[in-house]
Amino acid sequence: MRHIRIIILLTSCITTLSLAQTGKNSSSPQTTANKKIQATQIPAGLYSMQELERQQKAALEDIELTSKLLNETSANAKNSLNRLNLLSQQLLSRKKIVMLLGQEIEAIDTKIKTMSDDIDILDKDLAKTKDNYAKSMKNQQQEYRTTQYKMLLILSAENLSQSYRRMRYLREYADWQKEETGRIVKKQDEIVRRKAELEESRQEKQKLLAQREQENKKLEDEEKLQQKEVRDLSRKQKDLQKQLQEKKKQANALNEQIENLIVEDIKASKKNAPPSTSDTVSKSPASKPATGYVMTESEVHLSNDFAGNKGKLPFPLTGKYAIVSSFGRHQHQKLSNVKTDNNGIDIQTTAGSEARAIFKGVVTRVFMMPGYNHNVIVRHGDYLTVYSNLSQIYVKAGDVVATRQVIGKIFTDTEKGNETILHFQIWKERTKLNPAAWIK
Repeated sequence: MRHIRIIILLTSCITTLSLAQTGKNSSSPQTTANKKIQATQIPAGLYSMQELERQQKAALEDIELTSKLLNETSANAKNSLNRLNLLSQQLLSRKKIVMLLGQEIEAIDTKIKTMSDDIDILDKDLAKTKDNYAKSMKNQQQEYRTTQYKMLLILSAENLSQSYRRMRYLREYADWQKEETGRIVKKQDEIVRRKAELEESRQEKQKLLAQREQENKKLEDEEKLQQKEVRDLSRKQKDLQKQLQEKKKQANALNEQIENLIVEDIKASKKNAPPSTSDTVSKSPASKPATGYVMTESEVHLSNDFAGNKGKLPFPLTGKYAIVSSFGRHQHQKLSNVKTDNNGIDIQTTAGSEARAIFKGVVTRVFMMPGYNHNVIVRHGDYLTVYSNLSQIYVKAGDVVATRQVIGKIFTDTEKGNETILHFQIWKERTKLNPAAWIK
């Protein structure tokens, strides 16, 4: 009988060890599942959603500004073309918002799918963990019904070493059961949390869908307003053409004046430069040929610094702004009979805004021009920046200005509903450059 009992007890020990090992092994699928979930916890589109929200906020700010400028600018024959340009910009910003909202919805869809897949993995892993735990409990109930039976298993050992091993097996098994219970609770809590996040994402998607519908409605209304203004302008073609011809005449006069002043600067630079300086500079790869403006050594450095900051120079005014006329010759996208030719860019802003230097340099000219009021030219080596349509001037010829230094107040036209526009140009000697490529 004693031998039989020992065999039974040894068998029980082996069963206990087997169950403990089974419990440990059952954690392997969980680890695999966790790795899968961790790999998909942060959807690829999550960070891009933050960027989309930033762009959307910027577009809304643009719309807010253009709406303010439109409200301040009365609809009359003198500024109707600028109003139409503002409306066109507002439409572009509105379309951008609709596009960004669509991209956000797509990113939310990706996030929802990823979270749903994670929950499925967790559900399956939880079911498997519960099943393994239930089997282990069932086996325990069959093998170790009472505490006395476990004690008998330990006490019936042939020696102290065997008794210790049996105690260790039973303790490890009990620890494993406790750990499994904790894992099950954690998995259940994790599933509840993930489902709450999923529901939150679904609600966020519904809000985005509603917002996109509202933006589409606003877009339709703004397109109707634009069409109305186009029809009104089409009926005023005669006045509009007269207006454009006058503006072209004023622009040509400003361009001629700037070119004359540049020629004077070139002559003065050659006259004032020592022969050695003129020869050295003309041979320098960083300077203009002898036919151009002769720079001093400091002007060469200033010119190189200006060129090195292309695309990073600040806007030439304080406050909010909108570009209402771009550089170069253009066929108006809505008016087939309207063509514009701009030597710089026209920037509309709010009343009270001021012009500021986009880079350090020296004020070379301050002059008046019909249609452009006060004008300031700042030299940056062989680069020039021109600030036109100012009502007040804070600098004079010969002044050294710093980057972002305010140089004058922009003219506000009360006859055009407080229209406030800065005309801005960049030249490299006698070559006109597109300011949009230089400022940010």
